Amino acid sequence: MTKRTRYFLTGSAAVLATGLCTGLVAYYGGGFQPLSASTGPNELDYVPADAALVAFADVRSIMSSELRQRFKQAVPMNEQGRQEFLEHTGIDIETDIDYVVAAAAAPDVSVQGKPSGVVVARGRFDIVRLEGLALQHGAQVQEYKGKRLLTLKHDGEQTVGVLAFLEPGVVAVGDYAGVQRAIDAQLSAQTIRSNNEMMDLVADIATTNNAWAVGRFDLLQAQAKLPEQIARQIPPVKWFAAAGHINGGVSAQLRAEANDDQAAENLRGVVNGVISLARLQAQNDPKMGSLIQSLQLTGSGKTVQLSFAIPAEIFELMAPKVNSAIGAH
Repeated sequence: MTKRTRYFLTGSAAVLATGLCTGLVAYYGGGFQPLSASTGPNELDYVPADAALVAFADVRSIMSSELRQRFKQAVPMNEQGRQEFLEHTGIDIETDIDYVVAAAAAPDVSVQGKPSGVVVARGRFDIVRLEGLALQHGAQVQEYKGKRLLTLKHDGEQTVGVLAFLEPGVVAVGDYAGVQRAIDAQLSAQTIRSNNEMMDLVADIATTNNAWAVGRFDLLQAQAKLPEQIARQIPPVKWFAAAGHINGGVSAQLRAEANDDQAAENLRGVVNGVISLARLQAQNDPKMGSLIQSLQLTGSGKTVQLSFAIPAEIFELMAPKVNSAIGAH
């Protein structure tokens, strides 16, 4: 794969916003559409009703946060790489991505056993440049139900990915099946909004957090194909939610909805054991003490929730290792 081909692929992937810890972080440039607890971002209309996972990142608030500014000072950014990326793709990763919504399909709708998914991004994109770069490397232009698609194949055979122009300022990146399902969902109104259980979790965590993910733990666990010895030790859990608010530091919550009260009680026991072990180890590492002491296990009935806070100082302590890793490359 040539360097310019990689630029097209990574240019499309930059629509993910270059890395939200799990994967979606970029500098938010403006034009953000407020998130409502009852409706969520409009781009949820491109998430199919049976999605196993949906995630959101408000990139502006993340990248204008105090934490981002402090970390940027501690870990200098590669301005040359940023400029080169801009020249090839027309995307300034610090200003051109607004926010992103990502979704993964349930295993039964994945293609040939491979996960199927899509990322929908709102921002400012140089469509002419992106399309020109794709065509230079053999991409094919297609129309699917009124939407313009660019499909890029490897060695003229296997499709590497699809970039779709959904509406002004909104693009999608994913595998072919994932992008098609996103378009179908929006046109048929068969979206994640009709999944009351998932949307209840979204409404509960979205208002106070600028990054979140909600999904079917049982489906994702089955797809992950964990070793049987590990899988047997995990109590039956149906739903999970992960959310975080990034500003001066990171405050986060992990929530699980077990199949029944007994499964939730077993899960609390497992988590309590992990917390106790972490606190013992933290006695020899005062720098991690504030993080460990912030761990709080709550919840009742079928709900288990773990909350914690990561102060900015911990990220600053990581900076020398990050700089060393960058220097090694």
